[in-house]
Order: sequence, then structure tokens, then C-alpha cells
Amino acid sequence: MADRPLTLMAVHAHPDDEATGTGGVLARYAAEGIRTVLVTCTDGGCGDGPGGVKPGEPGHDPAAIAAMRRTELEASCEVLGVSHLELLDYADSGMMGWAANDAPGSFWSTPVDEAAARLADLMRRYQPDVVVTYDENGFYGHPDHIQANRITTAALALAGTASKVYWTTAPRSMMQEFGKVMREFGADWEEPDPAEAAALAEIGLPDEEISTWVDASEFGGQKFDALLAHASQSENIFFLRMGKERFTQLMGVETFVRVHDTTGAGLPENDLFAGLR
Repeated sequence: MADRPLTLMAVHAHPDDEATGTGGVLARYAAEGIRTVLVTCTDGGCGDGPGGVKPGEPGHDPAAIAAMRRTELEASCEVLGVSHLELLDYADSGMMGWAANDAPGSFWSTPVDEAAARLADLMRRYQPDVVVTYDENGFYGHPDHIQANRITTAALALAGTASKVYWTTAPRSMMQEFGKVMREFGADWEEPDPAEAAALAEIGLPDEEISTWVDASEFGGQKFDALLAHASQSENIFFLRMGKERFTQLMGVETFVRVHDTTGAGLPENDLFAGLR
């Protein structure tokens, strides 16, 4: 421990994912002197283009969008104080069922062992004490999020470095308020049909199953500004409509489920580094 800093590694799928689910912990732990490493797995090329143009529409240029989103990602990292940004740079796979899922070079179509070997090399280099990624369903079923979970799990088995591993999650109590909050801020939100409502009800975890609640409200402004840095995707980031104060009220505490621990730290906990310092 004496010859290297405590290190947090967050493994995310796309540019902007780092800000939504872990912007608070990245900013908080960077401010506390912990080394923060962000691994972004895809280039974000299936995101919106200029003027909100969508994949498949005229004028949507994945290569140009990927370049733009890389610049935005670097700006977000600067806002959050991220120490090191590592890009695996696989092609964005799009949403589940899109043709992009199976396109050559897409993250979803890349063999898990191949991508995991690259991530394991980064883990050996940085020797993270804490690793954060998504759950086995990628939180909401996005193929690139699912793949991020798979390669992180495989890379940890190869590298064996982390003392603690977490999956991002959200309390069901908050998810139940999702539609209400969206309508509050003028989002075009229609009540889901029964099948969609059932699927939404499965996102996140019951509050009592969440192991780790990290208060990063002091860094809510930085988290908001990091999302704001991803300006090209602002149409999809409805949180930006709230303003910093309301945003921090809703998004200032970040929640996780601990899936691996060698420290014996008690649960529930309020610090990803509990037992390590």
C-alpha cells in the first residue's frame, strides 16, 4: 500500500455513463486524494449527432460522433478530477436488437476473453483497490453495459487485484418516482403499458438490498457539470433540465451493491473504501 495510492477503477460502457452513475464518487474520491481510473469501453458512435440526428438517419456519422464524444468525455473527466482515462474504443453496439449489435468491431460481438485480457492488463498496471461496474443485466439491459459486466468479471479473475468490487444500482424507491420526476421537468413521458411497467419495476434493487450508500452531494455541482460536458447528448440527459440544486437533491447519493470484499467491512456502508483506510 505504501508504494502506490489507493485506487478506484470504474468500468463504463459509453462516454457520459461515468457521470450519470459514478460522477459523485469519482469527484469525491479524487478530492480525497484517491487515484481514479476510468475505463470507457466503447466510442459512443451510436449516440446522437448534431441537431439530435439519430443512428440510421441521414447525416448520422458514427466516426464523427465518436470523435466529438471523446472530446466531451475528456472534458467530463477534467471536471470530475479523474486521474487516468483509458479507452478500449470498441464500436458502440447500440440498443439491444439493433443491427449494430453484430457489426464487426462492436463491443457486443467482441469475445469476452479478448476484451477481458485488455482490461486485465489495465488492472495489473493500476492495481485498483476498488472496481465499479454494472450488474449482470447492465442495469437496464443495454448490451454494452452487459458486456462491461462480463469483461470486468473475467478480467478480475485474470488479474486478481481488487479488494472490493461493486455494481452500480438504484433504490427501487427512487425508480418508482422516475416518471413523476420526468413529468415535473417537462419530459415527454407516457405511462408505460403493463409489460413496460413490469420491466421498469425490476430495475434497481429494493432499498434494503443496497449495501452501499455514498453521499457525494458536496460534489453534485461537479457531477452536473460533467453531464453538461456531454452536450451532444443533452436531449437524452433529462437530468440537465433540473438545475444543480434539484439535481443534487435527487442524484447526490450514489448507491451500489458490494459483490466482492476482502476487508470484512460491515454492511451497510457509506464508503467504497471502508476497510481500506
